[in-house]
Amino acid sequence: MSLYQITVENAHNEKVLLEAYKGKVLLIVNTATQCIFTPQYRALQDLYDRFKDRGFEILDFPCNQFANQAPGTPEEIETFCSTKYFTTFPRFAKLNVNGPDENLLYTYLKQAKGGFMKPAIKWNFTKFLVSREGKVLKRYAPNVKPEKIIADIEKCL
Repeated sequence: MSLYQITVENAHNEKVLLEAYKGKVLLIVNTATQCIFTPQYRALQDLYDRFKDRGFEILDFPCNQFANQAPGTPEEIETFCSTKYFTTFPRFAKLNVNGPDENLLYTYLKQAKGGFMKPAIKWNFTKFLVSREGKVLKRYAPNVKPEKIIADIEKCL
């Protein structure tokens, strides 16, 4: 299976085949609106503004699995992110990143950067960098600030 064969739901509950992002460098992030790392939205938007014209996309997946830090409807989350942090990158439906109900995307990402043991996502704002060819290149812990991965992104572009 390839990353591009996975289907996810956008914030409007419409199915999106990740093949739509083939040929782009991706940063896939599980997010939350009430997390200690929520201010990273600002730095993520800065990355998006800096690199989007060069084939870079950030895919934002809200996750409420960690201390219920992503409450609210998709509309409430979108309003919060767009008015407080002025985000414009694609936001998707809430999903689970661990456990029996984890989304296939996160099963795939964890296996690619963790092997058979597929270490659990520890918290929101875990980031995965994916090449234009769909290869998962790196996994960054939540405390790694987006500005610290600029060189890795530039290498991919």
